[in-house]
Amino acid sequence: MSNKEITEAGGLRCANCAAPLQGEFCHECGQSIHSVLKPVHGMLEDTLDIVLHVDGRVMHTIPPLLLKPGFLTLEYFSGRRVRYVAPFRLMFVLCLLAFFLGHIAMDQATGGASHSDAAEIVPGQTNAFADASTTLQVQKKLDQQVAQLQLTRESVGSSVGLDLAEQALRRQASQRIAQLDGSSAPAKAGSAPAKATSATGDSSDDEADVEPSRRSWLYRPSHIDISWLPRFMNLRLEDGIKHMKLNLLAMKDDRTKGEAIERLKANTFAALPQTMFVLMPIFAVLLKIMYIFRRRLYMEHLIVALHSHAFLFLNLILGIALSMLGTWLVPHASWLSPIIHLLEWALVIWALVYLFLMQKRVYRQGKFMTTVKYLVIGWCYLWMMSFALGAAVLLGMSH
Repeated sequence: MSNKEITEAGGLRCANCAAPLQGEFCHECGQSIHSVLKPVHGMLEDTLDIVLHVDGRVMHTIPPLLLKPGFLTLEYFSGRRVRYVAPFRLMFVLCLLAFFLGHIAMDQATGGASHSDAAEIVPGQTNAFADASTTLQVQKKLDQQVAQLQLTRESVGSSVGLDLAEQALRRQASQRIAQLDGSSAPAKAGSAPAKATSATGDSSDDEADVEPSRRSWLYRPSHIDISWLPRFMNLRLEDGIKHMKLNLLAMKDDRTKGEAIERLKANTFAALPQTMFVLMPIFAVLLKIMYIFRRRLYMEHLIVALHSHAFLFLNLILGIALSMLGTWLVPHASWLSPIIHLLEWALVIWALVYLFLMQKRVYRQGKFMTTVKYLVIGWCYLWMMSFALGAAVLLGMSH
């Protein structure tokens, strides 16, 4: 017995089902003739072999995916699949990589996005109403922030910290109103500011705006009770609406606007891959409808959809890489800017041409019919993408 590998007993028969062996794997049950009881270095060798094998498939998959429209799909239909990465795995990995790089590129483009200083967010550290020029503005900002605290209470429950924060906000509002009115004696800390008046001391005519909590849905308690939905789904919807209100209120506040927008972008990018996976089978249904007389199976259309989106994500990855490269290099070599822009436009044009050629080669129709169906599918897909993006934004707002 070799020191490098411990083989299973059984001679020329499978140790699992006793079938005669004709190679390294049993043709009856598929079990390998090699034992899993190996020295550590043997396991490392197997791991390296698996990695190199996967890398070999990647090298056979990525170039034709980018440069040969429809080639991978036709190969898959012909049964030649071992050399290539499976369509769903290919699309899945490229999708996650594209959104990950997109998030990094967006952070780079915005310079990391200036987040609000923590001292400005915590009530009591600085006057939250210092930039208000009228008592009406003070009252509006107070209503917004008190409503935001109330929504937080509904989400996390009662908290002494939240009660103290509300008292601090009311105290700061009273102090600011006293400054604007020229009064030397501000109202008590725990009391709400009096009816809002203008800086000249006259009462505001727009009394409805003084208390928006009475009419705006943002300031009302969220309660969902849909009879035909289970309780846990009602609670989940209610919690999502509360978070959506908190995010919207944060965007209306200048001090927390930047942070809220960054949070929305991060949550949207996190939700986009999920919406794309929902979109994929719907796109395959669209292909099935457009080519219903070709009598192809739904799985064939789904494979076309997977390879099409895998190419789009690969194209997007290259575009993001070019954009990031330009951000790094153009400040030091401005002559690279037109070249990078030209390459980016070339990727966009190639994406449109690629999808047309892929559709023509896979479904084998004439140029006129392919063009008509290509335009119809593209128009429908734009609407589908719009709904998917809207759903991702809503999901991002609800977290």
